[in-house]
Amino acid sequence: MPIGVPLRQFNGATTLKERQKVLDFKRVNPAIRHVEYAVRGALAIRAEELRDELESGKKLPFSKIVNCNIGNPQQLGQKPITFFRQVAALIEYPELLDMDEGDKLFAPDAKERARKLLHAMGSSVGAYSHSQGVPMIRQSVADFIERRDGYPSNPEDIFLTAGASLGVQLVLQTIIEHPNVGIMIPIPQYPLYTASIALFDGVDVPYFLDEKNGWTSVLSELKNSLAEARAKDIDVRAICVINPGNPTGQVLSEESIREMIDFCHEENLAILADEVYQTNVYLPKQLPFHSFKKVLKSMGPKYDDVELISFHSVSKGMVGECGRRGGYFECH
Repeated sequence: MPIGVPLRQFNGATTLKERQKVLDFKRVNPAIRHVEYAVRGALAIRAEELRDELESGKKLPFSKIVNCNIGNPQQLGQKPITFFRQVAALIEYPELLDMDEGDKLFAPDAKERARKLLHAMGSSVGAYSHSQGVPMIRQSVADFIERRDGYPSNPEDIFLTAGASLGVQLVLQTIIEHPNVGIMIPIPQYPLYTASIALFDGVDVPYFLDEKNGWTSVLSELKNSLAEARAKDIDVRAICVINPGNPTGQVLSEESIREMIDFCHEENLAILADEVYQTNVYLPKQLPFHSFKKVLKSMGPKYDDVELISFHSVSKGMVGECGRRGGYFECH
């Protein structure tokens, strides 16, 4: 028996002390046990099992699995934008910039962009950057927001994240001070929100979208949901809005956004605006996208104290670079 192994005496016999695994499901953080993420749950797992069966040669009533559980454009055949991939390749292997072969393979504007980014990164993509993200990239994001909305954007208010989901989780983790903090979430919703609120030991406060009116938000429903939660002594602090909607696809009208902003102003709620599908708008004349920031800024100084955090991502729209994990959030 090695020295240091715990022993016990039982009926005169020496046996190993019974041990329980540290990483047993029953012993992990209870908040982890309550997390559910249905879009990557039973159906997605079953799809992978069926794909393995097909690849092993098993005959099934179909020949291909098409995953529709998450927005994953390139897996479904959307081609990546050449410029982005060329810049990424040059940043990963800068020696290509000075090779003769590089002139044949890479466009001049891609090489110019790569040089600027490498300079901003400290000559290597492998170097640590500012905790909010590379300043030059944050400035580019601020320029984009300013062009989109017509109002100034400060790069010091922008945080780059490994995808918008990580940004959402970081903000929720910051807001949920204690287990009784409530976060209003739309139903239907993307399960990132219920899963993250459970993970950080908060309370989800659902508000239902109006299916008969294009899945829009209804002020009376917001008021009822908040009142019911506060009647239970839930400390409701923020509301999540997904616009354009996921999974519903609705685009909120400017009037609906104004109503929500006014509601949050009256009730002292922070707004978390998930706007990652803003370019996935298919009726731009009838249902144009309006950012929450643009509408908020247009409402005048009375609303300057409204707390707004907006999220965006490279995973959707024409870019569709889900696996590269790029996103940001802007604080107002």
